Amino acid sequence: MSTQPIAEYQPTRPAQPRWLRVRTLRMHLHEWGQATPGMPSLVLLHGWMDVGASFQFVVDELAALEGPGRHVVAPDWRGFGLTTGPAVDSYWFPDYLADLDTLLDALDPAAPVDLVGHSMGGNIAMSYAGVRPQRVRRLVNLEGFGLPATSASQAPSRLRRWLDELREPPLLRAYADLPAVAERLRKTNPRLAADMAQWLARQWARQGDDGRWHLQADPAHKRSNPVLYRVEEVLAAWAAITAPLLWVEGDGTDMATWWGHRYAREEFLQRLSVVPDCRRARLADAGHMLHHDQPRALAERLLDFLG
Repeated sequence: MSTQPIAEYQPTRPAQPRWLRVRTLRMHLHEWGQATPGMPSLVLLHGWMDVGASFQFVVDELAALEGPGRHVVAPDWRGFGLTTGPAVDSYWFPDYLADLDTLLDALDPAAPVDLVGHSMGGNIAMSYAGVRPQRVRRLVNLEGFGLPATSASQAPSRLRRWLDELREPPLLRAYADLPAVAERLRKTNPRLAADMAQWLARQWARQGDDGRWHLQADPAHKRSNPVLYRVEEVLAAWAAITAPLLWVEGDGTDMATWWGHRYAREEFLQRLSVVPDCRRARLADAGHMLHHDQPRALAERLLDFLG
């Protein structure tokens, strides 16, 4: 018996591919429109185990609300999507900042941008906006909570775990077909519409020579990071942010799912208080992937904030 094929989401403002030489990388960008003098570019930074195409739904909603004139760019981070570079054993947070700095210089070395980051991308955007405040006009953090605080006593065990993991090659699961990839996406996020999952699956994975579909992510991302997360250093950068910040979260997000008692929402809000100008928004019927769950509501908040 044949199964009814799932209709696939059709973008209303399709992205154009673009490649730039960024440090040691051939960085792939999803680009919508062209830069316009006097109007800041909107740069969208995806999260861990994601790709720049993940923002397509929000870009479509922005175009529906304001027209297609805004220049939007969403890079694939190193080791994700179509961005290629030298093979590495592990990934380091400062490299993301340097990649972003080089990318923005290539896009426009003089004009500040509007910077939006989701999850890991939100953490990168926050640190960057404190380190290079003159490069960011408006800053939006979509559920980039940061990580639980660490202590120096954890360093030996963290390094030991990293060394142990280096002994074996990391692996990522492969999938039989695109519907299986889409099913995996919806298992992680049950709010994701079936047509969107089918479209995202094609961006999230590529078919290999073995006929199976493989995630567009370097398995090395699964390795533990041997560098401890130092909250004091992070907050020093956050306190130096001069751009207005919009913090957006979904009402269905539960931080305890990730960190249990090690990192509570109250602690995050206390950290967020060091940012000089911070506004907050909460989206109904949305979880961590709020740009998939409520793209129209998020686009409305972005336009209201960005102007």
